[in-house]
Amino acid sequence: MSRFRRMRSLQKFAAVHYSIHNLFNAERNLCSRQNFKRNRAAALAEWCDLCMA
Repeated sequence: MSRFRRMRSLQKFAAVHYSIHNLFNAERNLCSRQNFKRNRAAALAEWCDLCMA
């Protein structure tokens, strides 16, 4: 937090970071490998769509 000079810039970073973290963070131990890979591929496809827009 000391690298952010303003609280607003920290809030912006945190908002973006947490939305991306929530998109890609999957509890690996709660699902099978096949479902994990499928969900991961869907998250990556959604992320690519968002970056292209």
